Amino acid sequence: MFTIRLFPDPTVLIQLGPLLIRYYALAYIFGLLLGWRLLRVLVRREPTVATTQQADDYLTWATLGVVIGGRLGYVMFYQPAAFLAEPWSIFAVWQGGMAFHGGMLGVAIATAWFCRREKISLLSFADRIAPAAPIGLGFGRIANFINGELWGRPAPDWLPWGMMFPGGGPVLRHPSQIYQALMEGLCLFLVLFVLSRRTAILARSGLITGVFLTGYAIARITGEFFREPDAFLGLLFAGATMGQLLSLPMLAAGLWLIQRARR
Repeated sequence: MFTIRLFPDPTVLIQLGPLLIRYYALAYIFGLLLGWRLLRVLVRREPTVATTQQADDYLTWATLGVVIGGRLGYVMFYQPAAFLAEPWSIFAVWQGGMAFHGGMLGVAIATAWFCRREKISLLSFADRIAPAAPIGLGFGRIANFINGELWGRPAPDWLPWGMMFPGGGPVLRHPSQIYQALMEGLCLFLVLFVLSRRTAILARSGLITGVFLTGYAIARITGEFFREPDAFLGLLFAGATMGQLLSLPMLAAGLWLIQRARR
């Protein structure tokens, strides 16, 4: 049995005077920077769709899409009533509360706008972005684990890596954050990276994007079976979680893009 031992504020790595450096913020920073470096490499592969200068410019658009979309997604999908009661708390991002599905929608809108402005093929550019996305996803789940949040459902006593989380009660639980970091982060990244090295795959616009959407949806739906549902939401339609329901449109869109690219 393992027990996570945390500092008084487990979300903070270090405090320098009034400046708090949080794990979750570092996850976003490292995810965006490493993803940007990978994008610079991928846009140069044949068939080329953009320049490295355009990849540099896109970093700002992606950052705004992630932060604004992630926050608004959390507000709309998870706690709309609470934010309607106190609308000003929408801007209190330092208190936590970001949703991947909202962040993905924000990035999608920012990417479409950027591609139209730069006269770039949207799906071809998205195929170069997709392999970079799991980097941030993996870092985000690791930050969740370090923070001791979004823990898993009760685990059987025989599970050797069952853990007790602060706030989770004296119950052995699945480290679902690690499960999701491996599925949504490492495994999905390896699949997309291998695909992105093949010119024939890159030539089929939308194929890698479709694999990303499908792969993430499957990984998220699977991971949610081990994650404790949000206390303020619980289980929803047919015993599904909010994360599973929001992943279904992604799954449908991903399968459609794969089929479209194959034709």
